[in-house]
Amino acid sequence: MLSVSNLSVQFGKRILFDEVNTAFIQGNCYGIIGANGAGKSTFLKILSGAQEPTSGHVHLEPGKRMSVLEQNHYAYDEYTVLETVIMGNKPLYEIKKEIDALYADYTDENAEKIGELQVQFEEMNGWNADSDAAAMLSNLGIKEDLHFTKMSDLDTKQRVRVLLAQCLFGSPDVLIMDEPTNDLDYETITWLEGFLANYDNTVIVVSHDRHFLDAVCTHISDIDFSKINHYSGNYTFWYESSQLAARQRAQQNKKAEEKKKELQEFIARFSANVAKSKQATSRKKMIEKLNIEDIRPSSRRYPAIIFERDREAGDQILNVEGLSVSLEGDVLFKAIDINLAKGDKVVVFSKNSRATTAFYQILNNNQQADAGKFDWGITTTQSYLPADNSGFFKNDLSLVDWLRQWATTEEEREEVFLRGFLGKMIFSGEEALKKSNVLSGGEKVRCMLSKMMMTRANVLMLDEPTNHLDLESITAFNNSLTKFKGTVLFTTHDHEFARTVGNRVIELTPNGVIDRYTTFDEYMSDPKVKELREKMYTVS
Repeated sequence: MLSVSNLSVQFGKRILFDEVNTAFIQGNCYGIIGANGAGKSTFLKILSGAQEPTSGHVHLEPGKRMSVLEQNHYAYDEYTVLETVIMGNKPLYEIKKEIDALYADYTDENAEKIGELQVQFEEMNGWNADSDAAAMLSNLGIKEDLHFTKMSDLDTKQRVRVLLAQCLFGSPDVLIMDEPTNDLDYETITWLEGFLANYDNTVIVVSHDRHFLDAVCTHISDIDFSKINHYSGNYTFWYESSQLAARQRAQQNKKAEEKKKELQEFIARFSANVAKSKQATSRKKMIEKLNIEDIRPSSRRYPAIIFERDREAGDQILNVEGLSVSLEGDVLFKAIDINLAKGDKVVVFSKNSRATTAFYQILNNNQQADAGKFDWGITTTQSYLPADNSGFFKNDLSLVDWLRQWATTEEEREEVFLRGFLGKMIFSGEEALKKSNVLSGGEKVRCMLSKMMMTRANVLMLDEPTNHLDLESITAFNNSLTKFKGTVLFTTHDHEFARTVGNRVIELTPNGVIDRYTTFDEYMSDPKVKELREKMYTVS
């Protein structure tokens, strides 16, 4: 279907890809993974023809159509929403345009040409193009009254959905998507997961959303050491099997037969779990293709994120009474009453991200509420990771000196001690002397995690903590929070994070709070909660 031959990419002295040979087969969904800077987005650009390799070539089977998720949100501003979607099937759109142009200048001479084009158009299911595009838009949350609106009149989140519909329109033979879940809500991502899990053609996707990769992928394509290797299975299978293989490699004394048996048992366990999931019947039964030979250790480096507490908190953690906030005339949330208990791990949720951010800012005394009050338990200590951490990185301190700002004892001020925390976040050697004002988004979050770990608080507050992090850091972070014995309040678009960490969901709405001791998945699938949510967001 789509093959890559002798592909090499080099920028100056840096070799990104070296003689890569691989193929992407129909019916499979490939999740491209790799450390930050490994070349995931570059590889997608080369596959789509948007960027030329240094050498080698990409071959798409003749007669097959490729569709790419548009990254420029303003590329179709002059077109209507419906027309933008139909443009996703370029051959169909070109014929439609030609027919329209010939009708606009109709003569007896071009009548025969119109007839020929209409036959082609019918063979491409062109007469249903408008209704198919409208259905796709509706599934992605773009209502009918917007279908003839100009793209320039939509907000960013609406544009993203239209461009996603454009990419999916007309069942392309090869579908290439870079971070397709960005700016989508839970319901839309769930729909997209179902759509792709049952898609019959080839899908190639880059995503930091592990739940999404698990739901849709039949293969993980790992960029490592300038090569690309395909592994059967989804992201969780790749991660857990590579961790198992790494542990086995370290077990020098273990017999080969014992190792093989352990790997076979792992595949059996994983297959049984997948068979129970709702994706079991989709994607050509991925579990039938799991192979012991596929299991190899990864060279990935995972940060050592370990949250410890100076003391255990008492029973009273946080009491919130009547908390209300408005912004520019919009009620973000109103009359919020909450009482947190020890060990609660709360998914703080809202349809409006400004509401959750304001909630954390108030709890950290960075913003005043319009009404209400809150009280922390006297045994609690809090640590906060804000969604916008830029204010912490305006100086040119080295990372060692940056972290020293939060030291409270002489021992903590020692360079060896500080380097230990930074080393856990993969800032080793010279990396620890980088200036704090030149860091990337992911590096800033890793520094903030070092600061939080050093604080040893018993309550953690996290506002979109996975933004900017790579898959390795997200996975390590997720694992650390499931083991943490304290209390956590967190807001995230990472479904796997919410699903595996949270034991309680608190939703902030303009008409009060919805508060349930339940998992995130159960909360979002509960029909009674769904009905209540609709009422709570209705403006009275």
